[in-house]
Amino acid sequence: MNGQRLPREAGAAGIDAAFAAAVLEGLAQPQKRISSAWLYDRRGSELFEEITGLAEYYPTRTEIGILEAHAPDMARPVGRAAVLVEIGSGSSRKTPILLRALAEPHAYVPIDLAHDFFLASAHALAREFAGLRICPLVADFTQPFALPDALRSEARPRLGFFPGSTIGNLSPGGAIAFLRIMAGALGPGAYMLIGTDCTHDPTLLLPAYDDTRGVTAAFNLNLLARINRELGDKDGVNDGDSESMDGRGAGGERFALAAFRHEARYRRERDLGRIEMHLVSRRAQSVRLCGRRFDFAAGETIHTENSYKYSRDDFRALARAAGWLPEECWSDARQRFCVHLLRLSPHAPHPRTMRRAEPPATAPSSSSF
Repeated sequence: MNGQRLPREAGAAGIDAAFAAAVLEGLAQPQKRISSAWLYDRRGSELFEEITGLAEYYPTRTEIGILEAHAPDMARPVGRAAVLVEIGSGSSRKTPILLRALAEPHAYVPIDLAHDFFLASAHALAREFAGLRICPLVADFTQPFALPDALRSEARPRLGFFPGSTIGNLSPGGAIAFLRIMAGALGPGAYMLIGTDCTHDPTLLLPAYDDTRGVTAAFNLNLLARINRELGDKDGVNDGDSESMDGRGAGGERFALAAFRHEARYRRERDLGRIEMHLVSRRAQSVRLCGRRFDFAAGETIHTENSYKYSRDDFRALARAAGWLPEECWSDARQRFCVHLLRLSPHAPHPRTMRRAEPPATAPSSSSF
């Protein structure tokens, strides 16, 4: 979880259209699917923060423990006056640990599209780290982007920070593409610090993604509530919370949340395991969105998330394929989670064309941080 974030609240004009296109295209596939990117509207982000505190959800507290134990060693190779670039920053809960370990950090660039959620986190960091230049950027980090001009023109060390095993939400090929994008954004001599979940034990994984309190289920089902709110036909008879008689109105209806249930599955292919999250239709029903009807058979699912689990060696091989050199790796005593320090190879391939990310429309200027 803690995946890429592309909600409407980002405020960019194209986001609603992008959300609609992703949902309509995904629901038209033989295996219906919607990217985990769209789970993180404001309510989804709040629910995810609640998930990270659950007893079953080990990744967050395990990674925090690794960072607290080893942050000085992680920061030392990067050097003085570095620019810290955090990808999918969300609540930025782990960021202060790293900022305190860096020697006189020059700037912090949180990159996300959960607009108001991550802006609140940036303001909190500004209060804690007075004098630190904070430059929030709204960007889809799965597409080429550029740092602010002022930071690009400065010859300073750069450290990319991608915690939370969020890279596991990407397919292995997508993860390689992302690392190449980061090579282009951060530039020569850059470092990356990336958290990965190493666990392959279903008895640990399945409860982590399907907790007894039902918070993860609410997080997953919130996607349907968001679709109803932003894309549902206004004349649908269902308010999204209750079931109609058979789920098939005269021309279909919006999602009935009670007609779907959350399900977590563990899959293993070759040497690579992953958790899948699905929304399972409890019965035959139809939904109308943006003038289009989508039919569901009983038991049919919408696939909403993958979370790939990498062994230490598997992730190092993936990093090398993207042009990054593994420098060091830290883990917990039970080998459930790893934090990898990577250095960009001088011969790394990276995208030639970068597009500039935009500062948030409602964000204070960087000089006010």
